[in-house]
Amino acid sequence: MHRVDLNCDMGESFGAYRLGADEEILPYITSANIACGFHAGDPAVMRRTVTSAAAHGVAVGAHPSLPDLAGFGRRTMDVTPDDVYELVVYQVGALIGFAHAAGVALRHVKAHGALYNMAAAQPALAEAIARAVRDVDRELVLYALAGSHLVTAGEAAGLVTASEAFGDRNYMRDGSLVPRRRADAMVGDAREAAQRAVRMVREGRVRSVDGEDIAIRADTICIHGDGPHAVELVRALRSALEAEGIDVGPVKRGATTS
Repeated sequence: MHRVDLNCDMGESFGAYRLGADEEILPYITSANIACGFHAGDPAVMRRTVTSAAAHGVAVGAHPSLPDLAGFGRRTMDVTPDDVYELVVYQVGALIGFAHAAGVALRHVKAHGALYNMAAAQPALAEAIARAVRDVDRELVLYALAGSHLVTAGEAAGLVTASEAFGDRNYMRDGSLVPRRRADAMVGDAREAAQRAVRMVREGRVRSVDGEDIAIRADTICIHGDGPHAVELVRALRSALEAEGIDVGPVKRGATTS
C-alpha cells in the first residue's frame, strides 16, 4: 500500500496581521509546519496553532526560517553554517516549549523559504540544519526537498528524513522548485494539483515546466497555507489520494516511511 503525509505551512499570522486559513485547512492535513517567529508567527500564534493542530490530531512540526519578518523568510541571506545551526536550535526549541505545554510531542522539522532552498543546494548549510535537529532531538523527522543535499545530510546525521514534494508548486527539470518570481511558480488548479499528487505517490514522477517527466520521491506533500486557493487545493488532494487507495498519515518519529 502507498502511504503519504499531507503537510501545510501554517501559524503564519503575526500580531494584528492575519494570514492563511489554518482552521479550514487543519481537518484535511496530517502534519502542520508551524512558524517559529522569525519569518512569521508570534508566541500567541504559535501557542494557538499548536493547540488547534493537537485538537485535530495533526502532527506538530517546527518551521524555522532566516530572520526575515519583512520578507517572509523568502529572501536569501549571507549566513554561515554556525548561524544556521543557532537559528534552527533556537526556533525548534521555542516550539518544543509550546508543544510540551500543550501535551504533545514535536514530530518533525521543516525549514522555511529561502533557508529551505539554500540548504537544498548547499551541503554545508544542509549539514548545519541536520546537526541542529539531531542535537535538539534525534527522534525528530527532517523534512527536505526530495533529491536534495538536505536529504543526504539528514541521513548522514542519523535522522529519519521525509522526502518532500509540493502539491502547489511547479518544478524545474533538475527537481528544484520554479522560483516564486516567475508567473508559473504555483499550481493554482485544484484538479491538476490533485492529479499530480497522486502520480507523485503512485509513480514517483512529476512533469516539469519544460514538459519533461522527472523522478521524485514523495514521503510527504506540502500545500502552502498562505496560498489563495489553499483550502480548495488541500481538499482536492486529500480526496484524490484517498480515492486512489493511498493511506494518508503523518510520518512516524524514529521510523522510516513506507
